[in-house]
Amino acid sequence: MESIDLDHSTRHPPIVETAPAPHLRLLWADEGATQAFAERLALQADIADVFIALQGDLGAGKTTLVRHLLRALGVQGRIKSPTYAVVEPHHIDSRQPPLPAWHFDFYRFNDPREWEDAGFRDIFASPGLKLAEWPDKAGALLPTPDLHIVIDTQADAQRAVTLTAGTTTGQRLLSGLAAPETRQ
Repeated sequence: MESIDLDHSTRHPPIVETAPAPHLRLLWADEGATQAFAERLALQADIADVFIALQGDLGAGKTTLVRHLLRALGVQGRIKSPTYAVVEPHHIDSRQPPLPAWHFDFYRFNDPREWEDAGFRDIFASPGLKLAEWPDKAGALLPTPDLHIVIDTQADAQRAVTLTAGTTTGQRLLSGLAAPETRQ
């Protein structure tokens, strides 16, 4: 009796594949590198109306990145962490038309439904820059981020940073940031 090999997966590629999300890896040596990155990000045409999710351990530099980005966009006054308030509103007057910027910190969320109960769906549906630390705490209720930034602290205090595009807008941002001197 002849046996038939039904496992063709090793010899034939799949008909449909999911391409990996576009990403960029960076290494920030210090806070100056974080600031330089934030300033380059602020120059991107699409930046004033995107959703950026930020992940990393406590002290990794998420809030520091947000502060530098908002400063580079022309936000005046105190830029503080929204750890206790959950959200801090800002206004980007340097863009025409001026747009709001929202800095979220979901670290204290115990249940993703808190996001819905707080009325954040309306903010995320409106124009403006949305920056969210600890997005995983809001679960699947958050929309897909245009750009997902993961900051990992290294043993030598440098930051290994991975930027992943979640949308075509995110892909445009990555393309604008992908200068050869910034790649790892």
